[in-house]
Amino acid sequence: MNRTIIVGDIHGCYDELMLLLDQVNLTPEDLLIAVGDIVDRGNKSLEVYRYLRHRPNTVVLMGNHERKHLNGILSYSQEIVRLQFGPEYPEFIQWLKTLPYYYVLPEAIIVHAALENGKPMEEQREEVLCGTISGEKHLERLYEDAAAWPAHYTGDRAVLFGHRVVEKPLRINNTWALDTGCCHGQQLTAITLPDMQLHQVQALSNHWQSEIKRWQLPVLESRKWRQMEMKAIRHQLKKLDFVNEPEVKVIVEALAHWAGDYPRMLERLKERLDTFTADLKVAHPDDFVNAVQEHAFKNFLFKSAAGQLKLSDLENSLNTPVKVLELALLLEMEVTPFPL
Repeated sequence: MNRTIIVGDIHGCYDELMLLLDQVNLTPEDLLIAVGDIVDRGNKSLEVYRYLRHRPNTVVLMGNHERKHLNGILSYSQEIVRLQFGPEYPEFIQWLKTLPYYYVLPEAIIVHAALENGKPMEEQREEVLCGTISGEKHLERLYEDAAAWPAHYTGDRAVLFGHRVVEKPLRINNTWALDTGCCHGQQLTAITLPDMQLHQVQALSNHWQSEIKRWQLPVLESRKWRQMEMKAIRHQLKKLDFVNEPEVKVIVEALAHWAGDYPRMLERLKERLDTFTADLKVAHPDDFVNAVQEHAFKNFLFKSAAGQLKLSDLENSLNTPVKVLELALLLEMEVTPFPL
């Protein structure tokens, strides 16, 4: 008899996945279903992706982590995967567009995160099925607690899902929670159909704890700091307060120093613009307007000439390091060198 093997959140734990599939004696005829969140946090997301994409008779559901990649919402774990995948990342993104949000079998419904009780699958919200923040908020409006949806499920067909880490596979009503936190050093869980037997392997390590440290410097260096808005830079620096790796700390401190100098750089740029405007008026008393038009920063010059140039104008316009550096270069001014 051909079987179906449903695996909980893999999160890049390739070695554990191979051990688990060996344990269940996976055959080519068996249907393999991953509930989503196959990447991020673990140490071998690329290997997991390659295996699941190219194995015949395999279904991967859309999880909230896949959706983050698809929508370009990259937090730290997604930035790591982007670097791990390298030139394969664009192809990975295209593949994500093909993933379904649910899969229905005679014995069970498989989703990544949740579903609304009593609603046909084709009418379910994608955000709920894959567990986005907006999907969680929708469930909170229905059930007060988004995690409480299994207690409200009354369907005859079992629902198998992941998304929320549980210490051991958890059955509530006719729902089965299968994310047992492998990437955090716990277990990777699968359930086989039609016999509904659970199978587990122990994680070989707390992969996410190791990956956090291992990728700090590559991720830091890969970010487009020069094009990042100052508000975002300050936000990122707050998130990096915890770093203690020497090489990373040096860069973070240099970025913090530049951000600290930013207000003074704006003051100096305003002073230079006011001086530049005054000199231009003297040099071109009769055709000042035409002379101003030749400069890329003409809007600042016109405001300065009218006595209306404010620091807030510069702060609003020069809101990224690259804009500050470009204007300083045009004005032949030296400013604090940018560290990256």
